[in-house]
Amino acid sequence: MKNQNNPALFTLITVFFFWGFFGASNGVFIPFCKTYFQIDQFQAQLVEFAFYGAYFIGALILFIWSSYSKIDILNNWGYKKGIIYGLLISILGAVFMYPSVNGAEQGDTQVFYYVLIALFIIGLGFSLQQTAANPFAVSLGDQSTGSNRLNLAGGVNSFGTAIGPILIAFVLFGSASEVDWDIIELSSVQGLYIAVAIAFLLVAIFFYVSKNLPDAKNDEPFEPASKAKNMLIIMTVIMTISFGWIFYSYTPAFENTKVTDLENYRLILTTACLISVFGLIFKANSSASKNSQGWGALKYPQLAWGMLGIFTYVGVEVTIQSNLGELLKVDVGEGINAIGLAVLDEAQSAKYIALYWGGLMIGRWTGSIGAFDISNSLKKILLFITPFIAFGVIIAVNAFSNPLTLVEIGIFSLLIIIQIIGFYLAKDNAVKIMTIFSSLGIIAMLIGIFGSGNIALFAFLTGGLFCSIMWPCIFSLSITGLGKYTSQGSSFLVMMILGGAIIPPLQGKLADIFGIISSYWIAVLCFIFLLIYSITTKKILSKQKLI
Repeated sequence: MKNQNNPALFTLITVFFFWGFFGASNGVFIPFCKTYFQIDQFQAQLVEFAFYGAYFIGALILFIWSSYSKIDILNNWGYKKGIIYGLLISILGAVFMYPSVNGAEQGDTQVFYYVLIALFIIGLGFSLQQTAANPFAVSLGDQSTGSNRLNLAGGVNSFGTAIGPILIAFVLFGSASEVDWDIIELSSVQGLYIAVAIAFLLVAIFFYVSKNLPDAKNDEPFEPASKAKNMLIIMTVIMTISFGWIFYSYTPAFENTKVTDLENYRLILTTACLISVFGLIFKANSSASKNSQGWGALKYPQLAWGMLGIFTYVGVEVTIQSNLGELLKVDVGEGINAIGLAVLDEAQSAKYIALYWGGLMIGRWTGSIGAFDISNSLKKILLFITPFIAFGVIIAVNAFSNPLTLVEIGIFSLLIIIQIIGFYLAKDNAVKIMTIFSSLGIIAMLIGIFGSGNIALFAFLTGGLFCSIMWPCIFSLSITGLGKYTSQGSSFLVMMILGGAIIPPLQGKLADIFGIISSYWIAVLCFIFLLIYSITTKKILSKQKLI
């Protein structure tokens, strides 16, 4: 690698593993919660709401704190201390999980909401870690290669996503090929989170004593953005009121209300949250273009569009797999599910969830090649070899529980070749990557909706391959040209992980009302917006002569 602090980078990316491990594990934990606590698909998706909503709340708290103190709190701490403090918060959430589920039995819905609180606290810690770690990684070398360093870190993150579902499925269900709910207990969850708390503590100590990792800071002064702050507070109020009512609607107070009316109200309120995010950010950037005072980083259109890009990307990446468990166990008669596959329970579907997240690992390992100072000819060779090395790791991970069949390996290999062609055509250009991969995402989701059998299943699984490279591309494009607003812009972008909190529950409610297959139209719309984002961002940055 060139012009960068490699030891510091390698130390930093350890935390990326945990983000991936937990994010992917939710794909197994969600169907587990749905069955164990006897809740509907929307309620099960509140796992994502709690986890990813915490990213938004955590980053917003940090921003408001900085605004009132007129000091960039994270910059004052330094990125290293910010990561350590984030790990300590996540430890608190992991420990809280133990008493939350202690003594719980199947059907005890109330306990599920305590689980959500624990996940929310863990997510708060992750929010602080991500706010610090992403600009930290970019700062450890030339900004022009910042997306490559994020890809490298993303590769480690995706290794966590590849093994997370398999390990969590083993912890929850053991080695049995089918789930026996008569013997399932939450003591395994308690043990898991105590182990996680210990792991977080060890990483925090490692960061504290590490000599390789400088306590980096951004030297630019803090720039207040009172109007942006107020806009984000309004967004929070809308989300709180909407989801607050939805939570309340599941209480006995509404037991005599017509079910169809309740379902429609819940869908309307969830959709209102989604619309409010887009409406408020577009309105903010429009107002900032006329009078930039008080808007901070939001006066840059690439940042405003980037916020919506991150929101949509995280939302679609999470929602495809978090609803996958339900897709694979929907029985519509004769032992065959909605897409023509044998009905699979929570333990059996884990390998497909792992394969989905493995697709992200394949793409990120491939995308990280640009971080190395190598010849173009060697780079072309590695662009073909690296994806299959990563796929080999995925095959090996699955071999310990529910191995992939030769047919599945063959199908996914063909899909990997499509991704490789996309990389060759993009030529390491972030805008081209976004354009090509979002277009492929649209095609894949349409094939999944209208196809059947393995064709449909693997079309949905390619969502991981095509989402894999989007985070570093959107992040680096969004902070291009922000100058002194880079740190603030990074904070705004991390807030927009909120997409993982709103889009999956929205799909969950669509699934409750219209069916699981029809609910995947939300993924089609997300990829369409990401295509619009890539085209628009190219025009914005070209106009500013930044690309």
